[in-house]
Amino acid sequence: MNSFGRIFKISIYGESHGNQVGVLIDGCPAGLQISEDDFTEDILRRKSGAKGTTPRIEEDKPILVSGFFNGFTTGAPILISFQNKNTKSEDYKDLFSFPRPGHADFTGKMKYGGFNDFRGGGHFSGRLTLGLVAAGVIAKKLIYPVSIQAKLVEAGGESDINKAIDKAIKNEDSIGGIVQCLAENVSIGMGEPFFDSFESLISHAVFSIPAIKGIEFGSGFESAKMFGSEHNDQLIDVTGKTVTNFAGGINGGITNGNPLNFRVAVKPTSSISKSQKTINLDSGKQEELKIQGRHDVCIALRVPVVLEAVTAIVLADLMMLEQKIPRVISQS
Repeated sequence: MNSFGRIFKISIYGESHGNQVGVLIDGCPAGLQISEDDFTEDILRRKSGAKGTTPRIEEDKPILVSGFFNGFTTGAPILISFQNKNTKSEDYKDLFSFPRPGHADFTGKMKYGGFNDFRGGGHFSGRLTLGLVAAGVIAKKLIYPVSIQAKLVEAGGESDINKAIDKAIKNEDSIGGIVQCLAENVSIGMGEPFFDSFESLISHAVFSIPAIKGIEFGSGFESAKMFGSEHNDQLIDVTGKTVTNFAGGINGGITNGNPLNFRVAVKPTSSISKSQKTINLDSGKQEELKIQGRHDVCIALRVPVVLEAVTAIVLADLMMLEQKIPRVISQS
């Protein structure tokens, strides 16, 4: 449903044009020092306004509702909310009957019988990744000294990202991208064989990010073209360090001590300025659709910090399962 995790457990809530969006975090140890300023950097990295992103700009000020006292976590559930103040819901009034191609308008209406809030994508909107980013800020603190860095390495099939964005803007279209994520200082032994493999858990969390269509670890799909003799990562010392890292830091579903390395594919934004064909759900006939509203030309620009967040969330949960994070954190 809307929750993820076993010990460090998060639940996201809200709709794009509802009163607020946010996240409820359960299982965070007491004694972790937190302030509103801790959220600023990652929230700004996700924020819109730059070329290629939606002109909808929200304040995105975190409201720390519960689970904090005197600057520290209390061990109680943590509720962090963000108000929606810059909404233009009238731009979406026709989408109840005219679903956008490639979007969840159609599936959402079918699944929820038309009772879903469809404004701005409702609960399907990328707006809800703000809660993931907030949870990621806390998770990153918990998993120290693990460091996570994600970056956009390709957009629209080109390494020149600005050029690709300019082309998409000129064509009144949208583009996708490839985001690479690297986590270092990940300890050995996290994850289980088969259903709770490290790859499975990361992938589960990654696909909670709207617009993600693919993931590969280490050499990924390129490994299908390689011989075993070249793909096998040769061990060079007792810490598990290897000459290469084609496995992406994971063997048998378990972290091996090398850097975690994976990439994700982000699809083009469904809402584009060009006219498209869709079905009028009232008449059952195909008609022309001209989408209104404010949308990203390249949503992949804002994905890196969200990808870091969900990776940190998985690591925090696994580290707590392995008792690598104390249940009560010292204030010293």
